[in-house]
Amino acid sequence: MREGSGTIGHVDVALVESLTSGSGRALLDSLGDYADQEALALSTRLRAQGHDPGLVTAALAQARLRARAAEKFGSAAATLLFTADGLEQATRPELADRHAERFVGAGIDLVHDLGCGIGSDARAFAAAGMSVDAVDADPVTAAVAAANLRERPGTTVRCLPAQEVALPAGEAARHTGVWADPARRVSGVRAVDGRARRVFSLQAIEPSWEQVCRWAAQVPATGAKLSPAFPHGALPSGAEAQWTSWRAEVLECVVWWGPLVQTPGRTAAVCRPGSPPAVVTEADLRPAQPVESLDDLGPWLLEADRAIVRAGLTGALPGRELSPGIGYATDGAASTLPWLRSYAVIEAMPLRPKVIRSWLRSHEVGRVTVKKRGSAVDPERLRREVTAGLARLEGEATLVVTTIAGTGIALVVEAG
Repeated sequence: MREGSGTIGHVDVALVESLTSGSGRALLDSLGDYADQEALALSTRLRAQGHDPGLVTAALAQARLRARAAEKFGSAAATLLFTADGLEQATRPELADRHAERFVGAGIDLVHDLGCGIGSDARAFAAAGMSVDAVDADPVTAAVAAANLRERPGTTVRCLPAQEVALPAGEAARHTGVWADPARRVSGVRAVDGRARRVFSLQAIEPSWEQVCRWAAQVPATGAKLSPAFPHGALPSGAEAQWTSWRAEVLECVVWWGPLVQTPGRTAAVCRPGSPPAVVTEADLRPAQPVESLDDLGPWLLEADRAIVRAGLTGALPGRELSPGIGYATDGAASTLPWLRSYAVIEAMPLRPKVIRSWLRSHEVGRVTVKKRGSAVDPERLRREVTAGLARLEGEATLVVTTIAGTGIALVVEAG
């Protein structure tokens, strides 16, 4: 749901619709690549040519959003409409395709997309051959979704609260699915950048978590896209919660019910361009063997993808964990598992700035990159402290700050 997130400057539904046809679409398509430094002059020129000022503002805002969207949507960004909040919250197409695969695999013919935003998931559902009923409570967002789905057959877009959608039950729901994307931003409350403020509590989403669970009880094939902060204890019995990362950034936790479940419990999917997703489940967990001191460190540090950490599956790491749940382990060899990175340990020392600075000086290192997990240390402050007076030294090093048995340590490492 995207209530309150749909405005594009001061654009209303009529202006959104004007950008999809006739002179408005021609104006938008004529803008080409967006450049901030040229926007004011271009706006002045277009208004002098007789274009409606509101339409010019809306078109330039869209050009700016399309430029930002290219990283997420690729070349398709030049054909879509966006809102600022909608672009930020929209599912990456690669992940939307994975969502659609679950519904197709479960034999679903129609998906009710409740809180469709700008329509990213709905586009994937339609492309996979399913009919889509996309709804959003915000009029501008619904208009943007309608524009983005206008060429997708079997797709309808409606503006209404998700709670008002009449869903089937019992046998009538057999080939029907629900995709819920509750709002994780505060309606009407804006941060300094003008965007709706994000919420992290499961109790603060809209529609409520209780409502999402009621939908799942009525329509077994239900999936809900939630924050990566989803609490493990809230997972319903028999459901699957999958934390997914893209290029090492955790983007979502999706809870799946009924026939959409692939592995009950907590799972993690690590996704990268050009490679199949690497999936880790609770079945991959091993008996805990935590490291007790620096003396137990092996020659390699293994770093789990953050989706593994969010899912609470760091126990799947080979070797011995430095501290349970942090996502670092040590082993006698590098690993080829696609969901972790291996670093050769060059030096291990207590987390004492004087000790670290002494080592850096003796090895002629003046530039340091600090990585941390499980430590309250401010990386930038530590970097400045340990490199004080070493600026003339040309060496570089990566410093990993973490803990063993509750005690802070610092590791100088090299990527394997």
